[in-house]
Amino acid sequence: MTKSEAPAPFAYDGLDRVIHEKARLGVMTSLAGKPKGLGFADLKRLCGLTDGNLSRHLQVLEEAGFVRIDKSFAGKRPVTTCFLTDKGRESFLDYLAILEQVVRDAAAASKRSLSDLSVKPA
Repeated sequence: MTKSEAPAPFAYDGLDRVIHEKARLGVMTSLAGKPKGLGFADLKRLCGLTDGNLSRHLQVLEEAGFVRIDKSFAGKRPVTTCFLTDKGRESFLDYLAILEQVVRDAAAASKRSLSDLSVKPA
């Protein structure tokens, strides 16, 4: 294997850029434990987002096929409920597995750098 063909162990190509954005990561995390979905207001509160910001991030996640958005009415009030799709759940679990690898790699690198700093007896 030549130098140009060497694998890049810290490239983390599997980290999905759609999920990796902070607000969308919060949305995915919030929805992951809610198979019955979450209402828009609850999601907004949990993620600390404005109506407009949450709407835009949900649109991106919906376009990626990661969330489903159901709109209905309770009496005359509109109700928006958000759910992870099967694709969204699978992608989120894949994302978390890669993120766990990032944490393991960072911890190992930190330990190596600390051992490099330790004073060796003369």
